[in-house]
Amino acid sequence: MKRLAAILAVLLLAIQWPLWFGKGGWLRVRELQRELNLQRTANADLDARQATLSAELRSLEQGREAIEERAREDLHLMRGDEIFFEQPSSGAAQGAQAPHLGAP
Repeated sequence: MKRLAAILAVLLLAIQWPLWFGKGGWLRVRELQRELNLQRTANADLDARQATLSAELRSLEQGREAIEERAREDLHLMRGDEIFFEQPSSGAAQGAQAPHLGAP
């Protein structure tokens, strides 16, 4: 009887081995599921980026205002009839003052 139980246990292990460790086993399925989740996350990020770029493209195709705004922000361009005034920052104005010598 012990011999029959041992044979059945070995047969059970032989049947279970491919289920757990084989090419299509549970461990491989778990690994593939993790990779699939990572790829879905990457795809969602790329979809969001593509939607942003598509909206920007539509706005550039529809009007000059978007093109002008982009040129002003990215390239610091001005129109021919505009005058440019530059104001020094507060840090530059303080640096221009004479240094304080002696005690008050």
